[in-house]
Amino acid sequence: MRGIKDKQDEVIVSLLERKTRAYVTLRSPSAKATDIAITLQNWLKRCNEALDGRALCKTITSDNGLEFSSITDLESDTLQIFFAHPYAAWERGSNERHNGLLRRFIPKGTPIHTVSEATLKRATDWCNTLPRKILGYRTPQEAFLDELKS
Repeated sequence: MRGIKDKQDEVIVSLLERKTRAYVTLRSPSAKATDIAITLQNWLKRCNEALDGRALCKTITSDNGLEFSSITDLESDTLQIFFAHPYAAWERGSNERHNGLLRRFIPKGTPIHTVSEATLKRATDWCNTLPRKILGYRTPQEAFLDELKS
């Protein structure tokens, strides 16, 4: 997610776990393909360490933006990378919906480098504690924790 159309500004990479609707936002130094790949790689590494080597993420589906061209380097035996069809935002509808929720806190045109970590965390936590009908009115946070236990 971009705040302003400035190649030097930071961006927010958003990920959504499909089963539990758990939402993750990661700050990347720029929208360059290498920066996005490094941001995702660091996040995956931290998750695997936190779960004692268990793979948290099995697939990533991205849009076809140039900024995601290097994420195929992350593909491994335990992680598959997929790309949505061009101009088919509905193939990533849940992620787009959550990005819209995030925009309540970070409106378009706001430079991402001016958004504090506290604001980003508060927005992400709000998304993850909002009860969902699709989850039987549980929150994504509750559903995710239940999924980790099983």
